[in-house]
Parts: sequence; structure tokens; C-alpha cells
Amino acid sequence: MSHSGYGCLMSVDRDQVLRSAAALLSRKSTATMDEVARAAGIGRATLHRHFAGRDALVRALEELGIQEFEAAIDAARLDEGCAEDALRRLVAGVEPGAGLLSFLVTENQLFEGDQVNEGWARLDARVAALFRRGQERGEFRIDLTPAWLTEALYGLVGTCAWAVQDGRVAAKDFQYMIVELLLGGARRRSVEK
Repeated sequence: MSHSGYGCLMSVDRDQVLRSAAALLSRKSTATMDEVARAAGIGRATLHRHFAGRDALVRALEELGIQEFEAAIDAARLDEGCAEDALRRLVAGVEPGAGLLSFLVTENQLFEGDQVNEGWARLDARVAALFRRGQERGEFRIDLTPAWLTEALYGLVGTCAWAVQDGRVAAKDFQYMIVELLLGGARRRSVEK
């Protein structure tokens, strides 16, 4: 191996490896560490120097997912305007990372006995606060808890990400499909007597 090739191998960017892994696992959740290494353009040994195994890789991906989701929440300005518009901004903001979020939600079910990452709890609280605000302002129905509406949102984001990937939903319809279904069920209806 030439010296320059070796230098290139050693300068593998951990973040770049993570993003390659996220892209692959978002499409194929059962991908092996060998497949992750190939997707990142590195050898398995190099991958193992960065991440001891699949669990370590998933934990690192979880940190990346939390950072990206938090950035989307920040950008969506959830406290501004009506709650429905804030929800639309949030769904648009999470769209680029929807596949990773979907993978992490599925993968996290395997770690139920482990301590839940406090980052998720922080993000859950921020999203639930949006639904609570919508309820308090009379925009959303009050018989569904903010915690449930938050879980429903995550479920729809993940399911829609897979449906887009499989070609069952057009990518351009991602935001519309999620928001319309969620709000169609969450929106408060006037009751006629």
C-alpha cells in the first residue's frame, strides 16, 4: 500500500462514516457491519476502530439523529404563530433525516431495558409542548394527550419515510401526507347540537 493511500485511510472522518451508515441503514435496517464498512468506503477493521460493534454504531447514530432532530425543532420555531403552521414547519424540517429517525425508533425498541437517551426525552417534551399549546389555543382536540400525539407524529414520519423509499408515496407529498393525516385526526371539530 502506498504511503498516500495509507494516509487517506487514516484520515477517515468519523462523521462521514456515520452519515454513510445512516444513509445505508435508513434504506436497509438489517445491514451488517461489513455492508456499513463497504458503504463508507472503508475496511471492516477501520470501522471497528471507530465503533466497537453494531450497538456502538447505533448509539453514535442516535446522537447524530438527536442533533439533527433538535436542529429541525429549533428551525421550526415551534413557539411562533399557530400550532398547525409550526407543525408543518417541523415536518418539513425533519424530512431530510426521516429515514434515520425511522431506523432509530425501530432500533430503540431493541434496547428497551437500557436507559433511554435523555436527548430523546428533551425532544419529546418540546414536541409535546407544541401539541399542548395547540390544545390550549383550541386548535387541537383535547381528548388525545400531547404525549400520544408526539408518538403518532414519530410513527407517521417513520412510516412515510419508508413509503417514499419504496415508491408508494411521492417524495414531494411527504409533508402533506403526514400533516393532513395527523391533523385530520387531531384537529378539534365544532360540535353541533
